[in-house]
Amino acid sequence: MTEKQLKKLRRADLLEMLLNLAKENDELREQLAAAQKQLEDRSIAIEPVGSLAEAALKLNGVFESAQAACEQYLHNVLKRSQQIEETCDRIELETKQKCDLMLEEAKKQADTYLKEAMLNTEQPKDNDLALNSDSEN
Repeated sequence: MTEKQLKKLRRADLLEMLLNLAKENDELREQLAAAQKQLEDRSIAIEPVGSLAEAALKLNGVFESAQAACEQYLHNVLKRSQQIEETCDRIELETKQKCDLMLEEAKKQADTYLKEAMLNTEQPKDNDLALNSDSEN
């Protein structure tokens, strides 16, 4: 409506138009409020998604740390196992060497005892011969 047309209208028509515009204004404000509420609800709905994404990233970090800790633990276990195996091999070698020495000493001692026993068995024969010769005379 142009300005000329508005001037030609009566007061009652102008008031009616004003009331209609006020009513329309109120309806538009309500629609705006509803739209803003929907927008706010969507923002609230998006925030948890963002929080979930952040939580997932944090969990990834936790899982990566746990994986690294597991790998470190496994490395330490394998290293310790290798050290224990080397120690066992060393002890086994030392034990074998000691056993070989003990066996060698035992053989030497057995040979010595055998020689002594043989000498002791030969001496009585000599004594027996001497005794036999004395008794024959």
